[in-house]
Amino acid sequence: MIRLVATCVAALALAGLAAAQAQNTARPDPRNVKLRGDRFKPLTWEEMTPAQRTMIEHVMTGPRGGSTDGPFNVQLRSPEMGDLGQQFGASTRFATSVPRKLYELAIIMTARHWTAQFEWTAHHRGALQAGVPAAVCDAIAERRRPASMTPDVEAVYNFANELLETKQVSDASFNAAKGLLGERGVVELINVMGWYGTVSMLLNVDRYPLPAGTAAELR
Repeated sequence: MIRLVATCVAALALAGLAAAQAQNTARPDPRNVKLRGDRFKPLTWEEMTPAQRTMIEHVMTGPRGGSTDGPFNVQLRSPEMGDLGQQFGASTRFATSVPRKLYELAIIMTARHWTAQFEWTAHHRGALQAGVPAAVCDAIAERRRPASMTPDVEAVYNFANELLETKQVSDASFNAAKGLLGERGVVELINVMGWYGTVSMLLNVDRYPLPAGTAAELR
């Protein structure tokens, strides 16, 4: 029996090691990073300081699947703060209790508020994939209230719209969001809006370029 247990433990350890090695093999090589930017010159691996390399390694091996699109080239100018920021940003999407449809809705509303073209382009697609109706997305792009919304979308829309436009949230909108998401979800909804507000400012200041062949969608 002892020998059998030891054999099973050894087999599990080998399987775990193999899985870890496979995962490491699949990870992108940070030395091959290709960044984009405008006012902030895209940095190469060779140009980065040790702190900048640490940050970009964390971005590329994190839950974004190796993507470096977005504010990361700008954040490299303050790599210690940037690394904390990108980890916080990842948690607002990948470690949240808020359903994807609803946090993507909050993201595109924040992107529209700042007219952040890249952020809108990236997350408009994500919102549609997550189940936000095209008519709702179109209305947000045109800065008008959607004509028809399901109760969950309406609760998040009202909360986010009031917070962005009036800097306050009414009792009715707070209670609807709390009833839908709980107190934790309300805080996480604020966090995702706060993070993507920061992202929008970083990208707008940089004049971050859209991917080649992509036209700006927001007026």
